[in-house]
Amino acid sequence: MTAAPDPRDRDGHYISPEGYDAAEALQELDRRDLDAPTRRLVWRRFRRNRLALASGALLAFLYLALPFAGFFAPYDPAQRNADAIFKPPQAIHFLTAGRFAVTYPMVSELDLETFTPRFAADTGDPRPVRFVARCGPDWTAAFVVRTNLRLICPPEGADLNLLGTDRLGRDVLSRLVIGAQLSLTVGLIGVAISFAIGMVLGGLAGYFGGLADAAVSRAIEIVRSLPELPIWLALSAAIPPAWGPVSVFLMISVILGLLDWPGLARAVRSKFLALREEEYVRAAELMGASTGRIIGRHMMPNFTSHLVASATLSIPSMILGETALSLLGLGLRPPAVSWGLMLNDALDLTAVEIYPWLLAPMLPVFVVVLAFSFLGDGLRDALDPYS
Repeated sequence: MTAAPDPRDRDGHYISPEGYDAAEALQELDRRDLDAPTRRLVWRRFRRNRLALASGALLAFLYLALPFAGFFAPYDPAQRNADAIFKPPQAIHFLTAGRFAVTYPMVSELDLETFTPRFAADTGDPRPVRFVARCGPDWTAAFVVRTNLRLICPPEGADLNLLGTDRLGRDVLSRLVIGAQLSLTVGLIGVAISFAIGMVLGGLAGYFGGLADAAVSRAIEIVRSLPELPIWLALSAAIPPAWGPVSVFLMISVILGLLDWPGLARAVRSKFLALREEEYVRAAELMGASTGRIIGRHMMPNFTSHLVASATLSIPSMILGETALSLLGLGLRPPAVSWGLMLNDALDLTAVEIYPWLLAPMLPVFVVVLAFSFLGDGLRDALDPYS
């Protein structure tokens, strides 16, 4: 019996039957990686983190769906139903009673012991549920087009409250969906304000040094020494009660942004202190480049990865800040709808024990904050060339 030929060459490299050298192919792949664009290498590292990739896809869907929130809300968030106060969640039954989707109307009876309504499903009266149909009042799609097209339409002559109703008979699901527009947007506006202040002040302190560095450093220390929550409460309480929902929303965003810039300013300052000593910065100065060009074209690109990761990790704190202020009654005010305002109804522990669906806004807050944290960690690792 003849022995099988050795698939390795003199150097110990494995060779395929066609003479293909695997080690040489790996070296060629490494050379291609060195020549590949930065964005391709970043994307290749980022997609390895499946948790961060899934979080990014979820957040992208949520923010892209915000202009079309009315499509996912079965009712107007301010619509009240006096006959459905604290109504428990209803279910949609598929392939039942010869139809694709039906729901059973909830019939209320007065509990003579607690004097509260008790709801029960009338299983003998199935009502068909329509999907992607026109129903209810009009809403504005993408802030331009008026339409009444909705994903789920309640059956005619009956209600459909998938997450129940609150103390005023308002649909919890509709308020949850519409409330996402304010709760998710406040983080973006607050981060934009804090980044504008932090990058300008931190860049001036790090690049010029001297008196500018001393003034910015003292300002950072003063702001960071202040207790954040009491300052939030004090500034929020100073908002005039006569202001409208839009004005209060913008003011809350400004308050959150004004108190969040010191961390970024300190990071920008320390990075600029190191970068201004680099040879390419000195060369740009000797060639007569302006300060703006040196900072924008030569220094900031080396700091982009940290900025992206910091922005992603700062948005959850803004969302939690708005939720806390609205929960305490010092944030957004009715008729505005946000997750914090909805949680304000859950302050009564007795009501929560009887009507646990009032805690439904906790779930999106929890999911969004975790998604931003996972996405920020993934971006920080992907943008780090030494990871």
